[in-house]
Amino acid sequence: MEENAGIITMQGNPLTLIGKQPKIGEPAPDCTLLNNALSPVKISSFKGKVSVIASVPSLDTPVCDMEVRRFNKEAGNLGPDVAILTITMDLPFAQKRWCGAAGVDKVVTLSDHLRGDIILFHPV
Repeated sequence: MEENAGIITMQGNPLTLIGKQPKIGEPAPDCTLLNNALSPVKISSFKGKVSVIASVPSLDTPVCDMEVRRFNKEAGNLGPDVAILTITMDLPFAQKRWCGAAGVDKVVTLSDHLRGDIILFHPV
């Protein structure tokens, strides 16, 4: 599996991303994630919409929190043909709690905690 080192850091420590880095405009690999109601959702279910996919380790980190709140704010201006998906390793219960507390209602949060299909990283 392809490794991409030195692209990002966590608390100043470099992380290695595992897997093929997507190119802009390239179709996302289809996978099944869980929504906040514990229902399975396939990435392909958003076909026909412009989809912005953000993957973050956890909504309960300051940078990820700020990023998703900003996406939610901007999503209000984009219309129904645009879907903003945030994929995290958080449990669906934690995502639901965070969305409620943060007032996030336009971004779709999806959990990858079962398989790690989208979010795979480890410290170097």
